[in-house]
Amino acid sequence: MLSKALLRLGGGAARHPWQVIATWLLATTLAVVAAMAFGGRTADSMTAPGLDSQRAADLIARAGTGQEGMTAQVVVTPLDGAATFFDDDSGGGGDDNRGGGARAALTRLQTEIERLPHVLGTSDPAGALKAGRDTAVRGGLVSVDGRVAVVRVQYPDQSRLSADDLDALVELGDRLRPGMPLRIEMGGSLFYAFSDPDGGVSELIGLLAAAAILFLAFGSLVAAALPIGMAVFGLTVGVATMTVLAGVTEVPTFAPVLGSMVGLGVGIDYALFVLARHREYLARGLDPRVAAGRAVATAGRPVVFAGGTVVVSILGLAVANVPFMTVGGLAVSVVVLTMVLASVTLLPAFLGAAGPRLARPGRIGRALHRRRPGRLARRQDPAGAARAAGWRRWIGHVTRHPVPYAAGAAGVLLTATLPVLGLRVGLPDDGSLPPSRTERRAYDLVAQGFGPGTNGPLVIATDPAGNPGVLDRLVAAVKADEGIASVAPARVDRATGIATLVVFPTTSPQDKATTDTIARLRTDVLPAAIGHGPARAHVGGAAASLSDVGRRTSQRLPVLVATVLAMSFLLLMLVFRSILVPLKAVVLNLLSIGAAYGIMVAVFQWGWAGALIGLQATVPIVSFIPMFLFAILFGLSMDYEVFLLSRVREEYLRTGDNATAITEGVSGTARIITSAALIMVAVFLSFAVADDPSTKMFGLGLATAILIDATVVRMVLVPATMTLLGRTNWWLPNWLERVLPRGPAGTDAQPKADTPRPRLAER
Repeated sequence: MLSKALLRLGGGAARHPWQVIATWLLATTLAVVAAMAFGGRTADSMTAPGLDSQRAADLIARAGTGQEGMTAQVVVTPLDGAATFFDDDSGGGGDDNRGGGARAALTRLQTEIERLPHVLGTSDPAGALKAGRDTAVRGGLVSVDGRVAVVRVQYPDQSRLSADDLDALVELGDRLRPGMPLRIEMGGSLFYAFSDPDGGVSELIGLLAAAAILFLAFGSLVAAALPIGMAVFGLTVGVATMTVLAGVTEVPTFAPVLGSMVGLGVGIDYALFVLARHREYLARGLDPRVAAGRAVATAGRPVVFAGGTVVVSILGLAVANVPFMTVGGLAVSVVVLTMVLASVTLLPAFLGAAGPRLARPGRIGRALHRRRPGRLARRQDPAGAARAAGWRRWIGHVTRHPVPYAAGAAGVLLTATLPVLGLRVGLPDDGSLPPSRTERRAYDLVAQGFGPGTNGPLVIATDPAGNPGVLDRLVAAVKADEGIASVAPARVDRATGIATLVVFPTTSPQDKATTDTIARLRTDVLPAAIGHGPARAHVGGAAASLSDVGRRTSQRLPVLVATVLAMSFLLLMLVFRSILVPLKAVVLNLLSIGAAYGIMVAVFQWGWAGALIGLQATVPIVSFIPMFLFAILFGLSMDYEVFLLSRVREEYLRTGDNATAITEGVSGTARIITSAALIMVAVFLSFAVADDPSTKMFGLGLATAILIDATVVRMVLVPATMTLLGRTNWWLPNWLERVLPRGPAGTDAQPKADTPRPRLAER
């Protein structure tokens, strides 16, 4: 059924290419216009229902102190290296006045910030300095040496803000810097929530690398351009739809970057599979429109299956019960679905419009042919890499020595997985950003002037329940904790009695010691201070929220893994009518993903080769990335699994010989899988050099897993294990054969009338 539907869809698009292309142009235009008219900016909200940090935020909201809202901090230091804010400005800025008007400039800066839209208030370091240096230092507004001052800006809840508020603050700083004797840097949760994600240049680099690989694979500029053009169309529609979604709900800032990464990778990948099959049919002498329809009917089935698996896996992120992850997964799924739709409609239209030109190389390809006739001849061979002598020899070698290759490859992957035992989740703070970012410079100034913990204050919200002694005991207990550097004066709401404490740890937000301090406050310090009465206290703030989200995702990851594994096993069993083939696929996919996790830990937590991707310092693994990577990678790995096993089963049904099926099937798909993997790796690695550590982790994690999956797994472990399994590869109990519904076949080949039934005894 699916094959017939795809045949009609692809054939119709190839017969009427310009109508289909015009439809996609119209859809793209409408999507972009809708994004401009109704779209919103992405924003991050690291909260989830039921977390202790969320309960703290709810208490603060009841108190009405405004501390549940977003914050920014404007950090300043005199440009004159000898000046401090303790210097007297009364000299009017003359030669004897080293402050050069620093205090006056600080006062003006505060006034300008308070005039910005949605600003509820600011701290007052200039006023504290007038009261005396001790007042300014004790209040945490001016550093002990007088060189650094902080203006903390309070905003309302994130739901009432937008990226325009961040733009207004940044523009104010840009306007004031030239005329002030101050160095002005900015940071805070407002920047984290509304900063534009990395992208743009990375996407361009990825596209150029993909175009080069496609040209080398096909020897034709036209053949290389079609997948790129399809991917650009699909990515534009997908990201524009994501922008419209951001106007309705809160889409996290990493979603467009991740959507671009995955969208470009799978889009070009899927197009490559269809294009390779189309060129095979052209080489057999089929009409281009017929060839395009058949290519979509055959190669399009694994594309639909793999794309559907990616989408279902990503949507499975909902099990974490973390809203921003669920919405982020939905947004990325929209891009993947768009790419699948483009692969079975827009691409065959391109193929139909290109006509027979795709059956031969262009001028550059012919020039390469004259220089390297053997290699290009193999490229133009109708059976593609199925008859490539190099791949055939390699697969034959592996199948003749399956035990050492299976054991060796598995050992390498297990060794690469070992660093996972030291995996620590968290969220890199602004100290991991490059020095070119103002957030990093603000972070460094605050850490130098006030200590690293000042960059990640905790907010303790308590409801004494009418017992005034609770707050005093709580403050004393918190101050006495070894992980707390200082505690700001408590703010008490007279109407509700709810009190809030701003607490500064001794360590930075991403330090494991900070996570330990949060846990200790919750389990030991606060319960002991409150007692067993009705009073309650909760720990909030950005650092606590991120710690809570990390713990929840770690707890829910096994549920996601079990769900995706079970789903993948059942789908592969339905497609290939086998027990051991899907079981082997699940185990091997776990090995490749585990190795990718291990390499991420080695690079980001241990710092191995971190300089190669511009990593500024060692950082914990972002709490939600392991779950996202598993969902995406397991779906992507099914792409290669279905494509390869479809060919193996096709040969098995045609010949009935297991050894021949493995050699022909694996070697026949080797060139396409290798080219597709190189494209994905190039696209993903182009994002690994971005500024943001989260983007680096996504890029490196995806690239590493795909490279391992397409090489060590597909070209070594798969042929070795299938050889060892022999006749049991395609075994399915009779009772299960009767129970299972007939799904779409995993291959476009059926046994011919004179072909004997496949035998199960040979290896």
